[in-house]
Amino acid sequence: MAVKSAAAVQSLLDILKEEKLLSPERLKQLQLDSIQTGKDIEDIIREKKLIPEEQFLQAKAKFLKVPYVNLERTAFDPQSISFIPRSVAEYYLVVPFHYNSKAKELKVAMANPLDLETIEFLQKKTGLGIKPYLAAAERIKEAIDRLYSQKITAEVSKALGETEKVYDKNVLDIDHLEHVIHEAPIAKVVSTILQFAVKARASDIHIEPQEGDTRVRYRVDGILEEKLILPRRIHDAVVSRIKILSDLKIDEKRVPQDGRFTFRADGEEIDVRVSTAPTVYGEKVVMRLLKKTQKIPTLPELGLRGRSLVDLREAVSRPHGMIVICGPTGSGKTTTLYSILSKISTNKVNVMTIEDPVEYRIKGVNQVQVNPQAGLTFSSALRSFLRQDPDIIMVGEIRDKETAQLAVEAALTGHLVFSTLHTNDAAGAAPRLVDMGVEPFLLVSSLNAIVAQRVLRRIHNDCKETYKPPASIIANMKKVLGPLWPAKDGESPPLYRGRGCNGCDHTGYYGRIGVFETLPVTNAIIQLILKRAPAEVIKKQAVSEGMITMMQDGYLKVLEGITTIEEVLRVAKY
Repeated sequence: MAVKSAAAVQSLLDILKEEKLLSPERLKQLQLDSIQTGKDIEDIIREKKLIPEEQFLQAKAKFLKVPYVNLERTAFDPQSISFIPRSVAEYYLVVPFHYNSKAKELKVAMANPLDLETIEFLQKKTGLGIKPYLAAAERIKEAIDRLYSQKITAEVSKALGETEKVYDKNVLDIDHLEHVIHEAPIAKVVSTILQFAVKARASDIHIEPQEGDTRVRYRVDGILEEKLILPRRIHDAVVSRIKILSDLKIDEKRVPQDGRFTFRADGEEIDVRVSTAPTVYGEKVVMRLLKKTQKIPTLPELGLRGRSLVDLREAVSRPHGMIVICGPTGSGKTTTLYSILSKISTNKVNVMTIEDPVEYRIKGVNQVQVNPQAGLTFSSALRSFLRQDPDIIMVGEIRDKETAQLAVEAALTGHLVFSTLHTNDAAGAAPRLVDMGVEPFLLVSSLNAIVAQRVLRRIHNDCKETYKPPASIIANMKKVLGPLWPAKDGESPPLYRGRGCNGCDHTGYYGRIGVFETLPVTNAIIQLILKRAPAEVIKKQAVSEGMITMMQDGYLKVLEGITTIEEVLRVAKY
């Protein structure tokens, strides 16, 4: 909507000035350009791209005194789509995104939220109160195409329409619940949620009860994205349906439960690990999706290369010793271990793993899953492994003193041992193991190498574009990279980012890659560990010997156009 009156223009300019989106000089120039060309100031701002779209729309919404909605980051309520046909949405350039059943109110994104005639028409059409939100016209068109096509909201909306015929209650009694969870609509809702997760490349699904509704979030490329809002009244039925598939107790809601099931989508079998937890609003369900046919990536495919890859391969080639992979939960440590094991596992060696849980099945590897209820823990399994004539042992995680000492002893007695540890960087692993009770002289005799890693998102190649970064960013990269900085003095290389498109769901990212640092245990490092030196001192020595840090590895991948500076700072800065 163009703002044409002088008073209105002045008000909008005041807000742009107040929000510091344009300098006073630029604002005066805009007014002059508007007088000379006869164009609205808003049109000039858009044509010249003087302000990022979202920031401008937020300022405009403040001026219009209406809320703003970013449709690219908004979860859609499938029920809301059923109130407005696609033809109406396209004609009036509106899209519904949330329905409040208690207030009988429909939230609608509009390019012109002050169009009272359209609002009145929608009220008569739906029989509901209409709450208008400002959104970009292009984003509304994209949302209409996405939501009214055969995707998750359309499918779930259809299924929810059928549930209205089955029951219309906010809370189900237990007797009726048993009947409803076997009805086709609820089964269809769960099936559609799972199928969409596969199409969206999601690794996890979170079904979370809120005070008034239930939200469904998907973890895609490591980031949780809210994609769907379900009516609160069907939450218990959806959870119970998942519990039945997972062979869990549907009448037990007070304690967490764990289960699993398998389903087929797009010709692939997918294992689903299910975990439930009681919350104040009901049971939350998290489902982890693991493709049975998923290929284990190689170390270079994971992002390991150069000095880090050479040092790790050299450590793996030794007949015995311990290699530790470090990083927080979700940083890809287990995947790296699987990649290593898949390469070194042959008919001539006995490879045994103890994991919690077993995520991928590796041919030729004897994989064991922990079972604390049966007394099968990391330490008890590791102790039994030593009587199984192993050559290579993988311990999923070192969590306590006993497991740490057993892993070191196994490495000292001629076995090649792999494990993971929760530390921020490679230099922190040795002090952590010493703190756990491992004697430094035993540790230095067993350690071959320590690897630390993080996982970050790749730029989507189909919408990759270059841009000129601020001077402060370049200065920081130069400082971190030091002699690794590839550009000549005075040069400012372009950086890359994803513009956002339908292929990447307008995120600008598609897929993931790791950043790594490999710390080989050299004579100098051994002396520091024996002296119980802190992590900072060990890291300084490793860098002086040529270790490339995760930040440096990340910045090099930024310069190559693999990822963005924002991703590196998000995951690798510690």
